[in-house]
Amino acid sequence: MPELPEVETIRRGLSEAILHKKIVSLEIRKDKLVKNDTAYFVSVLQNSRVLSIDRIGKLLIFALADKQNFLLVHLKMTGQLIYTKAGDIIAGGHNLAFSEGLPNKYSHIIFSFADGSNLFFNDMRQFGYMEIVADKAKVLDKFGIEPGKKDFTLENFKSIFKNKKITLKQLLLNQKLISGIGNIYADEICFRAGILPMRPANKLKFEDIKKIYQSCQYIIKKAVEKRGTTFSDYRDSSGREGNFVKYLKVYGRAGKKCLRCRQSNIKKVRLGGRGTHFCPSCQK
Repeated sequence: MPELPEVETIRRGLSEAILHKKIVSLEIRKDKLVKNDTAYFVSVLQNSRVLSIDRIGKLLIFALADKQNFLLVHLKMTGQLIYTKAGDIIAGGHNLAFSEGLPNKYSHIIFSFADGSNLFFNDMRQFGYMEIVADKAKVLDKFGIEPGKKDFTLENFKSIFKNKKITLKQLLLNQKLISGIGNIYADEICFRAGILPMRPANKLKFEDIKKIYQSCQYIIKKAVEKRGTTFSDYRDSSGREGNFVKYLKVYGRAGKKCLRCRQSNIKKVRLGGRGTHFCPSCQK
């Protein structure tokens, strides 16, 4: 699933491509990917324009021209936003082959703009969604503080740990507490902080929490700068691979020597149902 850096990269790319373009038509091929009544969804978007694109965590928020409604887009596991114009393609999300052309069997929602360009919402596994909402504040309230934003202070971060009888990694992945961090970056944050991801959150000392806080800021900022992380399927909105993969220290390196201590091998365990990577020597 794309995490904060990947979705932020997509937001920036699409902001350069679709803002203020009139939506002349929509085609909904899979009703289940739309959380509203389909007819209502189309009526709000048709003949409208996107004024700006915001993001909270992994959720994209398109502000519409009526200044009353917002389009929410979540890519989930295999979602992809593909913009095309005059044969050029820019895609954000998972890298599905275009050999079948566009639209193809994965193209479930299609936006057509007045200038002849199109935006396709492709999703192979169909876990992603789009939704029209009127209350943006209510949406934002469902998410926790986010690295890089004003409310991500050490004081606010410290308060999250109080009485949390869950592991550190589970806390980092809880979008209601901290928005945008997923499996990849949680492992990298814990490694940079030198703290084991399975340690109980409520047992961590202030010095540990401070290290984790600083690591969150550093890792997320660096990943955004590098346009996210690529494994088999992520591309940014210009079709380029994210190159933060070059900076990964533990994720995807199970069985390999730790790049810090050069002695222990990186271990991988299941923690809260997620593959979790760490160095048994560097992290305590």
